[in-house]
Amino acid sequence: QVKLVESGGGLVQAGGSLRLSCAASGRTFTSYAMGWFRQAPGKEREFVATISRSGGSTYYADSVKGRFTISRDNAKNTVYLQMISLKPEDTAAYYCAADRLAGSSVHEYEYWGQGTQVTVSS
Repeated sequence: QVKLVESGGGLVQAGGSLRLSCAASGRTFTSYAMGWFRQAPGKEREFVATISRSGGSTYYADSVKGRFTISRDNAKNTVYLQMISLKPEDTAAYYCAADRLAGSSVHEYEYWGQGTQVTVSS
C-alpha cells in the first residue's frame, strides 16, 4: 500500500506560479513512477505529467508543456509539480498518483492521493 498526500494548492492570479508537493509513504518510493493528473468541475480527470522511478525521464501533456515541471526527490519520498504562467483553464483539483510503470492514463495508476485544489483567477 502507498499513501499519497498532496499539498501546495491555492488561489493564484493568471500568470502566477505554484508548486505542488506529493509526499509518499508505505512502500519503497523508488519502486514507483509518479504522475500528476487534474480534474476540473464537470470534466474527466486528465493527465498532466509523469516521471520515471529514477527521475531521469519525464513526459507532459501538450497543454502544460513548457509551463509545468515535474520532479522528484527520492530521499524525501516526494514528487513536485512546479507550475508557472498559470492560466484560468489550469483551474482544477490536482492529484498525484503512483504505479510501478509510468503512463498517461488514469487507468494505469494504482494509488492516488486525495487531491489539492488550484484556482487561477483572471
